[in-house]
Amino acid sequence: MLTEIAIFLLDTVFTLFGMALLLRLWMQQVRLPARNPVSHAVFQVTDWLVRPLRRIIPGVGGIDWATVVAAWLTAVVFLAAVLAVTGGMPLELLPAILAIAVLNVVKWGISLIMWVTLLMAILSWVNPHSPVTPVIQQLTDPLLDPIRRIMPRLGGFDLSPLVLFIIAQILLMVLAGISANVFGFRHLL
Repeated sequence: MLTEIAIFLLDTVFTLFGMALLLRLWMQQVRLPARNPVSHAVFQVTDWLVRPLRRIIPGVGGIDWATVVAAWLTAVVFLAAVLAVTGGMPLELLPAILAIAVLNVVKWGISLIMWVTLLMAILSWVNPHSPVTPVIQQLTDPLLDPIRRIMPRLGGFDLSPLVLFIIAQILLMVLAGISANVFGFRHLL
């Protein structure tokens, strides 16, 4: 029971931090102003890891590679910690951990998309004039606009968030299958 609690706590802490790193990257890609409270909070939480990495890893092609590497390193540490807690040997499985960490970062990214999309849908019903609504719309519009072009509104309802949510869930299932079939580690992803 203590092992399961430890894994749960590790998963929660590392997933939240990994998602914060990916949110930072996502905000930079959609050119979200850094002066809004969401950006400010995310930068405060992630700067301690990203700033030192930026000295070593430059941004290339409009991508903040230091943030990408920070998310990957977070996933590597998470997987090693889970293996250590469960009695595994992280160093023996290091090549697999390095590869599964990539899948873990992708999983965090897809989960982040799902959570932000869900938050956007809830806010559009409950409080469409919330101060965070424009931030969330700026994040989700690049993902939802292609779906909106294909799928028109039905009776005034925008179903594109639901379609994006379903696509994201399918991608998570595919990732879990890859992790189980290729690496044999279904519980690590």
